[in-house]
Amino acid sequence: MSDANTVPGRRLAMSNKASNKTGDKPARNNSLGDRLARFRQVNISVTGRKSGRTISNPVWFVFEEGKLYLLPVKGSDTQWYKNVLKKPLMRIDARGAEAEVKAVPLTDAASVASVVEKFRAKYGAGDVKKYYAKCDVAVSAQMPGTPS
Repeated sequence: MSDANTVPGRRLAMSNKASNKTGDKPARNNSLGDRLARFRQVNISVTGRKSGRTISNPVWFVFEEGKLYLLPVKGSDTQWYKNVLKKPLMRIDARGAEAEVKAVPLTDAASVASVVEKFRAKYGAGDVKKYYAKCDVAVSAQMPGTPS
């Protein structure tokens, strides 16, 4: 299943098993970095600020130079964003390749505008305008094993 037509914030049933028609050899490198370079959507898991439960959400992202950038759909009103403000550790899952990262909130206008531009370049200005109603904050996370 391609995630070319997915919408941020909508949960879709997806198999964690990739189709492998070449026998025992994997068709592609399935490391987290490789998957982030190929995919348009990942699942993030955060800890609920009130419940303490793990909450997972599908999100769009940009992966660039070892950093993952996230843009909350409802800006600072987005629930997962409010959760990472309280507990910044989150888990990234790109169809089975996972990592725990520290979320760094970006609130200054220049940093947020930079992330919005990255999203427009990846997903198209029309879709970013359509799905991201409030662009007042963003999140970055340094991926494990990449230089800061």
